[in-house]
Amino acid sequence: MELIICLLIGGLAGYLAGQLMGRANSILVNIFVGIVGGAIGNLLLGNLVGTLFGNLPTVLGISIPGLITAVLGSCILLWVIGLLQKK
Repeated sequence: MELIICLLIGGLAGYLAGQLMGRANSILVNIFVGIVGGAIGNLLLGNLVGTLFGNLPTVLGISIPGLITAVLGSCILLWVIGLLQKK
């Protein structure tokens, strides 16, 4: 069950990041970007987002600060990919 929730959060984070960055991707790419972006976001921004948004509740077992971190990390990942594709 935790794997399914992780994939759903990853897909949602990847989709939201794609919309924010102006990129349309398939659902598998969204899941991949969301999961990798969540790891990047947690590494770079985990303590900051946890401090700022730590009091937000969980919804259906989904941590709102965790989702925010995953979306921000996914945006960073998509930005870096965009930089590499231009070269």
